[in-house]
Amino acid sequence: MSGSQLKAPRGTFDVLGEEAARRSALEARARTILEAAGYERIETPVFEATELFARGVGESTDIVRKEMFTLQDQAGRSLTLRPEGTAPVCRAYLEHGMHKRRQPVKLWYLSTFFRHERAQAGRYRQFWQVGVEAIGSEDPAVDAEVITLLSTLLAQAGVRGLRLRLSSLGSPDSRQEYRERLQAHLHAHSDRLSEDVRSRIQLNPLRAFDSDHPGTRAVMADAPLLSEHLSAEDAAHFAHVRELLDGAGVAYELDPTLVRGLDYYTRTVFEFTSDALGAQSGVGGGGRYDGLIEQLGGPATPGIGWAAGVERVMLAGGEDAQPGSAARAGARSSAAPLELFVALDGPREQLRAGAFKLLCEARAAGLAAQMDLAGRSLKGQLGHADALDARFVAILGASSPEDDGRATLKDMQGGAQEQLAAGAVVHAVLRSHHAL
Repeated sequence: MSGSQLKAPRGTFDVLGEEAARRSALEARARTILEAAGYERIETPVFEATELFARGVGESTDIVRKEMFTLQDQAGRSLTLRPEGTAPVCRAYLEHGMHKRRQPVKLWYLSTFFRHERAQAGRYRQFWQVGVEAIGSEDPAVDAEVITLLSTLLAQAGVRGLRLRLSSLGSPDSRQEYRERLQAHLHAHSDRLSEDVRSRIQLNPLRAFDSDHPGTRAVMADAPLLSEHLSAEDAAHFAHVRELLDGAGVAYELDPTLVRGLDYYTRTVFEFTSDALGAQSGVGGGGRYDGLIEQLGGPATPGIGWAAGVERVMLAGGEDAQPGSAARAGARSSAAPLELFVALDGPREQLRAGAFKLLCEARAAGLAAQMDLAGRSLKGQLGHADALDARFVAILGASSPEDDGRATLKDMQGGAQEQLAAGAVVHAVLRSHHAL
């Protein structure tokens, strides 16, 4: 070839050889873990209307202000290569009438995204993310479920030095008073802030917690914390999330300065980091976005999700994330039957923790398992389990003290049922499989 040799654009890369095999292994792991938990695959277009991200992600974010790849088509319409996955999935939820389906609608994706960031190890301008969205339920068990699923995926991918940071941003109404307090604090010390933070005091003062500017960090060390200004309802929701994570054995660190980089987050927010990655340690995270679908023109609809950078996960996994076992695990069909559905017969707040613990035990044992996340009546839960073609339903009840820790295991095919300790349910289901 004469002249200079053509190369891939800066911030992009080719995938081939062993790298391609490791990526396929990660996708197989994700498919196995997420589809066994009831999440369906979704893929949205590579480009969307620019307005979707301006309205959904937020005009004050770095993504919208600095990082989007935007163009005009022949008709003069502004289009943007998708910089993140949540807003497009929410757009698809509305466009395809998914609110008419049984809630929550649980979706997962593995797609390419585009941001004009400074290229560095594990961060590119064209990159891959695996993510989930659970739309249609505000139950704290949904928060705990998505967090445990990401924890499981990262652990199975061999991510080293894994840590989970957890916080709550409260709801927009409840944090208005806090926002005014924080703005007053920032205005009082504006001469020490970075220019970028000063420009966003009115738009999004919480983003000041993300700044690495020395003067700003010094100011934020004495800033009021949102965790001290949560409403009673938001605080109770966050307490339930922590209770479920504790019961599932998921370790976390409370970090009241965690705000994430997108405007749509509410209530629970979280981030997984890896000590193997140095200063740029994030591998995945997310949170609730209970107002996003309403911002996009739909009805008030709660939602929560996360995304993990494929390149970051692989970099943090080192050589431990080998393709062999994952490829074998991924052979499980996405149509694999639901083996256990956990139902609640009694006060939800009293039974939720035990039900979620049983759910996690079933999944850890390799069972495809789900639980009620929409607050349905027992009749509605059994109907939902039947629609999902569940083989067994474990009904947890606590109508009296002696019922605590007991379950009714119902065979949805044969109709037989038995009373047993909740801790024996998984063994009973596994035993029935061996007997087939």
